[in-house]
Amino acid sequence: MEVCVVGTGYVGLVAGTCFADSGRDVVCVDKDAAKIEALNAGKVPIYEPGLAELVARNRAEGRLTFTTDLAAGVQKSKLVFIAVGTPQGDDGRADKRFVLEVARGIGRTMNGYKIIVDKSTVPVGTAEEVRAAVRSETSHPFDVVSNPEFLKEGDAIQDFMKPDRVVIGTDKPEVAEVIKELYAPFVRTDKPILVMDIPSAEMTKYAANALLATKISFMNEIARVCERVGADVTAVRKGIGSDSRIGPHFLFPGLGYGGSCFPKDVQAVIRTGADHGVEMEILDAVERVNQSQRQHFIDKVMRHFGNDLSGRTLAVWGLSFKPRTDDMRMAPSVTIIEAFLQAGAIVRAHDPEAMPEAKRFFGDRVVFCDTNYAAIEGADAVVIVTEWNEFRRPDFERVRASLKQPVIFDGRNLYNKDEMQALGFSYHSIGR
Repeated sequence: MEVCVVGTGYVGLVAGTCFADSGRDVVCVDKDAAKIEALNAGKVPIYEPGLAELVARNRAEGRLTFTTDLAAGVQKSKLVFIAVGTPQGDDGRADKRFVLEVARGIGRTMNGYKIIVDKSTVPVGTAEEVRAAVRSETSHPFDVVSNPEFLKEGDAIQDFMKPDRVVIGTDKPEVAEVIKELYAPFVRTDKPILVMDIPSAEMTKYAANALLATKISFMNEIARVCERVGADVTAVRKGIGSDSRIGPHFLFPGLGYGGSCFPKDVQAVIRTGADHGVEMEILDAVERVNQSQRQHFIDKVMRHFGNDLSGRTLAVWGLSFKPRTDDMRMAPSVTIIEAFLQAGAIVRAHDPEAMPEAKRFFGDRVVFCDTNYAAIEGADAVVIVTEWNEFRRPDFERVRASLKQPVIFDGRNLYNKDEMQALGFSYHSIGR
């Protein structure tokens, strides 16, 4: 059973590559000729651990191909996945234009029965719009399936190969069996394949991301209270995370969520609720807390320097919104660095992967350094924004000697506060 994946962005490239690695013949289609040319030359346009190696292996073994020819991909495949972007529109709603454009293209080029699988993150009701778009272009029979993705950037290969669950939205048992057979190699440890109606599948993706975002904002708000009352949020996190009803995941306080999913998806759920007369009061608050958490951290830095950063040099460690990715979309670093620059500070920054992306945001307004130690030379403080492993156990004697004054602002609580104070640092973290 050959598979066509339309879209070679984060979701499409990971899905297509993993399907190929399970033994399927997969053709990935994208209208961006430069991207396809790069992929055919062995260059993977995104950083995701393990992805480049998987792409290279499956290309070499002939299971994975890349093309700009939508008709060729659709006509040779029974399963056609739509995996294009749904960026946030000006009104906060998910922009479905690219999804529906692909759906019409599939309809124009299909040569027989197809199962069209919506892998893009889309609002409830999109499958019916996809169905109408395809039907407007063809008389061939087809079915539409919702199959949301649940990938974490930085762990996407593992998440796809060993998913917690696979969600299939369809009203036809025979179609569900085809999709289940496709995913069978990935659920050999008896993780569930959940078959449900299409609107429920579409809603599941948004509900999952919205709840995870809620846990992050909740913990950040608790961290602020901990600072005021003298509690240690690390102890609090362990205390509540050991409750099986709550669990330990997504309870680490920090600088708030970013990236391409949580900010966009929370907004999309809020707008979906509004469209149907439901005020999403909790998610409104989640979003407000997320934005204010960054300002809370900026205020810590400003207060330490008497609310005057003029002429100060701040070393920023970490630019991507999370480690193990080069993704700068909605990254806390953007808000934080912009605030520093506007306050007159000089910013020297290092990130293991995201500096090329960061240069698109900041240009020459930020000094980008090849190593984290180069960034702190002569700086007034080091500011930790992203919790890359490289930053977890630095040479603290070297750090202290390189800084003008031994000051660390730790936005990710990487270090033990008592140890840092014993080493002579003025150490500021979150919720402790």
